Amino acid sequence: MLDIIQIKKRLGDHLPQPLKQESGRRAAVAMLLRNTGKDTEVLLIRRAEHDEDPWSGDLGFPGGRIEDLDPSPRAAAERETLEEVGFRLSDKDYLGQSDDLAGAYLPIHISCFVYQVDSNTQFKLNGEVVDLFWVPLRTLLDPQRNQQLTFFYRGRDRIHPAINLREWSERPLWGITYRLLDNFLNLFDLSFTYQEQLRPGEYNATNNPSDQF
Repeated sequence: MLDIIQIKKRLGDHLPQPLKQESGRRAAVAMLLRNTGKDTEVLLIRRAEHDEDPWSGDLGFPGGRIEDLDPSPRAAAERETLEEVGFRLSDKDYLGQSDDLAGAYLPIHISCFVYQVDSNTQFKLNGEVVDLFWVPLRTLLDPQRNQQLTFFYRGRDRIHPAINLREWSERPLWGITYRLLDNFLNLFDLSFTYQEQLRPGEYNATNNPSDQF
């Protein structure tokens, strides 16, 4: 399984690929990793539920829209991390950047920056985030957890790949955060796999019409 040394070396050698076409709004997120001695784990947050929030209750990374006052996308990711989970990232934490992605349905361009933090790092959540937890990368790559589920979005049912994280959250991991993680793992010749047949009734996001950006 990936360790932090491998990740730092690969990201250090990687030139992030820009999008061929800019996609509306810009956003930036921070992928936080830690080494427990046994596994490399990634931090996931659960966003608060609000009726007017298209990402209400979803799992994701700390992050959000790039503001005019942000000097760079990376600075925006670090500002949002401080605001949402109360942790100030610094140069010593920074590992590198993976490739940018565009939203599948919403016109948005997301940059993802990767950091390592200590295993005993303490967080303080603001009102935008209601929970956070660490998940081993090996768990995310477990084929038994990777499924295709139905999501009601923009007036019709759609089938999307998702990861069952039932021990941590009632919500699955899907949407742009799923894609950002898969994009990151592709740098190491790893990828999510999921069953071809939909499991009826596993999850229906009728009240959660989100692409997570």
